[in-house]
Amino acid sequence: AAASASSVNRDMETSMERLSTGKRINSASDDAAGVAIASRLTSEIRGINQAIRNAGDATAMLSTGEGALDEVVNILQRMRELAVQASNDTNDATDRDNLDVEYQALEAEITRIEDSTTWAGQKLLDGSSSGATGTFAFMLGTGSTGTAATDAISYTFAAVTTMYTTAAGTDLQDLTNSKYAIVNLDTVIGLVNTERAKIGAVTNRIDHTISNLTNVVTNLEGGRGRIEDADFALESTNLAKAQILQQASTAMLAQANASKQNVLTLLQG
Repeated sequence: AAASASSVNRDMETSMERLSTGKRINSASDDAAGVAIASRLTSEIRGINQAIRNAGDATAMLSTGEGALDEVVNILQRMRELAVQASNDTNDATDRDNLDVEYQALEAEITRIEDSTTWAGQKLLDGSSSGATGTFAFMLGTGSTGTAATDAISYTFAAVTTMYTTAAGTDLQDLTNSKYAIVNLDTVIGLVNTERAKIGAVTNRIDHTISNLTNVVTNLEGGRGRIEDADFALESTNLAKAQILQQASTAMLAQANASKQNVLTLLQG
């Protein structure tokens, strides 16, 4: 009776521990293999959750660069508008000089935007950041594969002034230069829009990566839960059973002690 009572108490304590912690595995002795598997799953889950946060940061960085390029395109459109106006011979030299003042100011603003567009102190649009290459590697995996192509997505920002220099940015001080500026600006606008399209493509790719990682981590958490989480219905049943058996074993232990006392009384009589 005493041995039964002790066994029932251990079972009841186990059920109470699992119900109070919500875990089926509270120590390695509960499930030696399960502890190892759950630990590996936890490492992967935490790594993927960080990769999801990395992806969000990457999207924010790309959006910062794309937003700056959007403003650069607006400036280039205004410069082209001025070049078209200066190409009209109703303007004399003084008029073209006045148009050129705004034209040059806008060109200077493009350079300033390139220099001032940063992410956490790193310049994005001058091709000098991240090891003087302008390339950023976004860690979007857990690092367990050891393969860069699997774990990372890279993007290289093109320098705005390089695109602008390619088109040779001119002045509006005479008819020939004004017409030449229109052709050059069309080239620059095309280059900037191509860069924006590349950023958009990578951003969309990262969005799909986030969706996939979210799906993966949800399933991993489910798998880990099935290994280490307590089954509340089962444990509640086990606890109720153990409590009933504890009461019964205590009663039987009392009966066993009472029967011994009766024998002792007979011997004394």
